[in-house]
Amino acid sequence: MEKQLDPRVLRTRKLIMDAFIELSMKKHFKDITIKDITTAATVNRATFYSHFIDKYDLLEKVLSESVMREILLEVSTHEVINEDTIKAIFFSIIKFQTSISNQCRRSYEAFTPQIETIFKQELQAFFTEWAQKQWPNQRKTEVEVYAVMLSWALYGAAMHWMQNQTSQPEDYVEQILHIIKMEKTWIKKD
Repeated sequence: MEKQLDPRVLRTRKLIMDAFIELSMKKHFKDITIKDITTAATVNRATFYSHFIDKYDLLEKVLSESVMREILLEVSTHEVINEDTIKAIFFSIIKFQTSISNQCRRSYEAFTPQIETIFKQELQAFFTEWAQKQWPNQRKTEVEVYAVMLSWALYGAAMHWMQNQTSQPEDYVEQILHIIKMEKTWIKKD
C-alpha cells in the first residue's frame, strides 16, 4: 500500500502511461512493443513489469483512468440520477470517444472493445452507487438491474449517435429521455 502512495512510483507510472498514449498516436496498437514503451518512458523493462502485467494491462489502466476522469469531470456537479445527469454522461461518452478516436486514429479500432467494456463497467458501478443512495429502500438486485440497463443503454445510444449522426446530440439525448419516461407505457401486462 505504501508503494502506491510514493510520489516516485506515481510519477513513473504516469511516465509509462503517457509514453503509451504518445505511441498510440503514432503506431498501431499491435505494433507497439514493451521496448517502445520503456524507451519512450525512459524506464527499464523491470520497472514496466512492476507496474503492469503487459501492454494489454497498460491499455486497460490507461482507458479506465481516462474514462473515470472524464465521467467524474462531467457529473461531479450532480448529486442524483436525473435528466441532467443522463445528459452529462451521454455527452461525456461522445466527448471521450471523439477525443480518443482523434488522438489515437491508428489504434482506435483495437481499443474499441476495451473502451466499451470499461465504460459499461464504470457506468454500472457509478449508477449502482448513486441509485443505492438515492433509493435506499430498493432491493439490491433491482438497483443492479437498473444500473446495468441504464449504463448499457447510454453507452449504446451514444455509440449509435456517433455512427449515424442524423441529428444533433442534444436532440438525440432528448429522444432517449422521452423513451425512458415512456418505458412504462410500452410494456403491457397481459
